[in-house]
Amino acid sequence: MLQQFVGHPYPLGATWDGRGVNFAVFSENAASAELCLFSQTPRDSESARFMLRGRTGDVWHTYLEGLKPGTVYGYRADGSYLPREAHRFNRHKLLLDPYAKATTGKLIWDDALYGYVGGDPREDLSFDARDSSAFVPKSVVVDPTFDWRNDKPPEIPWERTVIYECHVKGLTARHPGVPPELRGTYLGLASEPIIRHLTELGVTAVELLPVFHFVDQRTLARHGLVNYWGYNTIGYFAPEARYASAGEGRQVAEFKIMVQALHRAGIEVILDVVYNHTGEGDRLGPTLCMRGLDNASYYRLKPNDLREYENVTGCGNTINLGHPRVLQMVMDSLRYWVQDMHVDGFRFDLATVLLRNDHGLDPRSSFLTIVQQDPVLSKVKLIAEPWDLGADGYQLGRFPPPWAEWNDQYRDVVRKFWRGDPTQIALLASRVSGSRDIFSPSRRRPCASVNFVTCHDGFTLQDLTAYQHKRNEANGEHNRDGTDHNHSRNWGAEGPTDDPTIRALRERVQRSLLATLAVSRGVVMLTAGDELGRTQHGNNNAYCQDNGISWLDWDLDESRRELLAFVQRIFALRRAHPALRHDEFFYGVPVSTGIWKDVTWLRPDGGQMTLQDWHDAQHRFLAMLIHDGEDGGGAQDTSADPAETLLVIFNADEQVRRFTFPNLKDEKNWCELLDTATPGNPPRIVNESYLDVLPQGLLVLELR
Repeated sequence: MLQQFVGHPYPLGATWDGRGVNFAVFSENAASAELCLFSQTPRDSESARFMLRGRTGDVWHTYLEGLKPGTVYGYRADGSYLPREAHRFNRHKLLLDPYAKATTGKLIWDDALYGYVGGDPREDLSFDARDSSAFVPKSVVVDPTFDWRNDKPPEIPWERTVIYECHVKGLTARHPGVPPELRGTYLGLASEPIIRHLTELGVTAVELLPVFHFVDQRTLARHGLVNYWGYNTIGYFAPEARYASAGEGRQVAEFKIMVQALHRAGIEVILDVVYNHTGEGDRLGPTLCMRGLDNASYYRLKPNDLREYENVTGCGNTINLGHPRVLQMVMDSLRYWVQDMHVDGFRFDLATVLLRNDHGLDPRSSFLTIVQQDPVLSKVKLIAEPWDLGADGYQLGRFPPPWAEWNDQYRDVVRKFWRGDPTQIALLASRVSGSRDIFSPSRRRPCASVNFVTCHDGFTLQDLTAYQHKRNEANGEHNRDGTDHNHSRNWGAEGPTDDPTIRALRERVQRSLLATLAVSRGVVMLTAGDELGRTQHGNNNAYCQDNGISWLDWDLDESRRELLAFVQRIFALRRAHPALRHDEFFYGVPVSTGIWKDVTWLRPDGGQMTLQDWHDAQHRFLAMLIHDGEDGGGAQDTSADPAETLLVIFNADEQVRRFTFPNLKDEKNWCELLDTATPGNPPRIVNESYLDVLPQGLLVLELR
């Protein structure tokens, strides 16, 4: 027998204390709020309804003694339905708890989901009285207990971090070594074959595409598609149930098991999070959660037309972090995933949204200020996608310490250089040496730059060298979606080819692109499957493809096995040579009291680059001579690593076939550690005064 009490306003959400459950939810403008409980047999049957009797400030709350974990619930909020005044309350719509730790049920698209009458000429100014409870996901009370068994975060330093961006399902859906019942799940990602692959690759962190509870857009459902990537979040505390092997009810425990297993292997877990918008869309979208709880508080609305949403995300709405309770929700969510779910960091989708307030962009926004001083969040890895679709939305290099940022300028320059574009030499030098021009003004070091050549959004590495034009017809948008600016090159044929010359050239370019990542200062990010030659058949926007287009293919032929071995080799090379990953910028000045410079840039004849060389638009060759270590190592180096001298050669010039070593007045020999033209060759001593180099080739040598 349940007994109802007033309860407490904190913590927000549904909290089980061993005797019952306290419910607390924020709504500043509601006139009343109700808690609805649902029985599991028959499914979705509402079994009880309780008024939230307590109201403390703008938090509605109640306590039900006798209620247990596993209880399915939702809210209804009543108040004004006046879209022109920002209010969209509709008591007929069942709402998810924004603080729900778990959800059950899938979204079933039906006109009852909308607060207005579909087809009515008044659109969202009309009012719909149909009950939506049969069609919406519902919140679940969770038992937070879990045996973490002394789980400890790996705490990998930024300069040693190698990020592997992956999708929980896509990584494991086709892996023959993962038990069929675990494929596409959290436990599949935690399985021995996957962890072995990651550790052998040299990965130190997985960055998971969104795993917060999300919904599929109606337009996709009509085409039999889904939001595969997950950037349509509707619950900031609940792990997505579709990735649980044992079905709904196990997603929280299985997520924790996954984190625990990865930590044991020394791998951090970084979550790609979407705090910039929700899956409720624009003013004509469904009423699922925040819109029905308090539209005026949770969302940014246009000041001259409160019926319309600010849309700097391109997804219909923008979360209102200018409201203290909404900001609290985001901070509570972040702390929950660190403290209760043990994750090690976050990559923030469209992070520039987090800098916005009513007056525009604020580099000292409340969100950034709170994060910097927060004793929990200031200690984890924080990565910004430093742009959105609003005015002045591109903010690369402008986030403060301790943030790192996705460096799309690195991506574009490296792609352009290796495909043979002119005027890239100076830019390449800056990018591979840490992008000092971008990050030094904000008092940050090279590891503020997350370097990547590909990511989930765009061509795979294989497709980058096989297609000059996107092939997105499968998305149902007549190939209009996805970017047209891919900086790709097909090297002589569009798509797959049997021409051995073209295939060999493509493979060399792929290896050079990957090797550039490994020799660049900053943080490395590899996209899952690039090490296996994964193709999306030219689709550069596979956000809705939950199928073989997106899933990794683990059936490797000889060429793909060789590529995997090569990636393992280049990351091992990076680990073995601190000069490639020190978190210090180059200054081109002598180190310590010696004659060596921390970096010297060379031409094919071994001479130092001149100002004229840097401005030669047709120059497509660059050699980087690095001296690093105890007797040097950079103008500010404090490393105890032994001194080493490395030479990295980047050759995208069709006319250059030989490099002459500079006269170093040293009796040591050069040892060739890597050549992307002959990836299987072991290290060798070079006895000549020159070195043969192939176009589209990258070489690494060490002075011994």
